[in-house]
Amino acid sequence: MLTRFTPDIFLQIPALLIALTLHEYAHAWAAYRLGDLTPRVRGRLSLNPASHLDPIGFLMLLLFRFGWAKPVEINPYNFDDRERGMAWVALAGPAMNLLLGFLAAWFYFVLLTNVGPSPLTRLFQWLLVYNVYFAAFNLLPIPPLDGSKLLFLFLPRGTVYRYLDSISQYGFIILVLAISSGLVNQTIGRIAESVMLLYQRVIFALLGLW
Repeated sequence: MLTRFTPDIFLQIPALLIALTLHEYAHAWAAYRLGDLTPRVRGRLSLNPASHLDPIGFLMLLLFRFGWAKPVEINPYNFDDRERGMAWVALAGPAMNLLLGFLAAWFYFVLLTNVGPSPLTRLFQWLLVYNVYFAAFNLLPIPPLDGSKLLFLFLPRGTVYRYLDSISQYGFIILVLAISSGLVNQTIGRIAESVMLLYQRVIFALLGLW
């Protein structure tokens, strides 16, 4: 998860809250829809940011460009298919961010075209950036990120479990090293820029600006 401390901080904070809250809510909603009541019991089936935010993780995100929210607790044994259930729940968070990113891009370009630069325009710009970056970052196949569970949709279960067993205890260290080396910034940056460019082309086509 990437950000930076700027004079736009009062726009960044609500954008971050929206992106993180709806990301975690999507995990909770998907698990609930698949038959697991755990998120509801734990109070995570909520749009209240306080239900999902980790104060230290949020502060780290603002100050150091790497942070976290409270992970949504699930019981995969409540799913009809445990592994695929975990994968769909994992996918729900980044999918929500990509949807929010597209909606933010729509309002950003509409406002920019018709109103010009303004605080509201910049708010939607931050919403676009954060949601796309969160989606790209969380899709990395490194535990505990969502991408590691998505592997169940593409690889044999045994292969995925062996991979997770061998790397899970080092996942956080790998992420810290990858981020500090700039590797994550470069990789995620390229992916996010490509997604945002795609949004722009689709929206411009829909608005008749091209």
